Amino acid sequence: MFSMTGFGRGEYKNGGIELTVEIKTVNNRYLDVSVKCPRIFSSQEEAVRSALRKRLTRGHADVFISYSDKREREKTLRLDESCASAYVSAANRVKQLFPEISDDVSVTSVLRFPDVIRTEDASAADDELVSALCAALDCATDKLNEMRAVEGEKLANDMLSRMKEIEKLVAGIQKRAPLVAQSYREKLEAKMKKLLEGIEVDEGRLLTEAALFADKSNIDEELTRLNSHISQFREICTEPLVGRKLDFLVQEFNREANTICSKSNDIEVTRLGLALKNEIEKVREQVQNVE
Repeated sequence: MFSMTGFGRGEYKNGGIELTVEIKTVNNRYLDVSVKCPRIFSSQEEAVRSALRKRLTRGHADVFISYSDKREREKTLRLDESCASAYVSAANRVKQLFPEISDDVSVTSVLRFPDVIRTEDASAADDELVSALCAALDCATDKLNEMRAVEGEKLANDMLSRMKEIEKLVAGIQKRAPLVAQSYREKLEAKMKKLLEGIEVDEGRLLTEAALFADKSNIDEELTRLNSHISQFREICTEPLVGRKLDFLVQEFNREANTICSKSNDIEVTRLGLALKNEIEKVREQVQNVE
């Protein structure tokens, strides 16, 4: 089991390249990957997202890429011919206006003018930079998943401990449920005797009312399903990717608990049902953190 919350950092240092990838993940219903990187890696953004999709299934992931390239490489210079031509034309015009001024314009001086010569920056990462990015990304993802696995184990232990409490509450309701109809029958009989003041109570009518009440308040099916859900929950927790399954199962837990509370006409069953809903809600909150 993996938590959706985690952090991983990967570094690559070799041959003048220093590259760092940091990944931070938080809860999200679906997988959403945001990549923040220097312009030189823009063409690699989709490759980064694709690599993370293979390792993550849910959550919002922020990927931060930074690098320093200190490799000794030949620089490519680009001559801006229109800019150089404009400078030379301006210089010739000044010479015409002020012929008494000595002419010191030369090829070397033109090359020194701003923007005439520009260093050609790489518009995309070369193979060495891409390899460095992949290595740092793999390292960051591995560390991220290590942290998420540790957090996932803690979440699993917490939810399974709460499942024990839910099981106890269900057992308590199961023990109390058969007594509800009998208690209702006794209360109804006492009420009727009080109202009729000594007149003999119609036993058949009393049994009919008790049977109708017992049928209306019967929660055997709900208790059976809850016990089945508890077993399924424990089994699912042994799997690696369980978030969506547990999310659906907790909804079913809530459905059965709500039905029990709505059918209940007994203060003890209602008390246990509300405690049951409280524990289910705590499990639901934890499930939101699970991938």
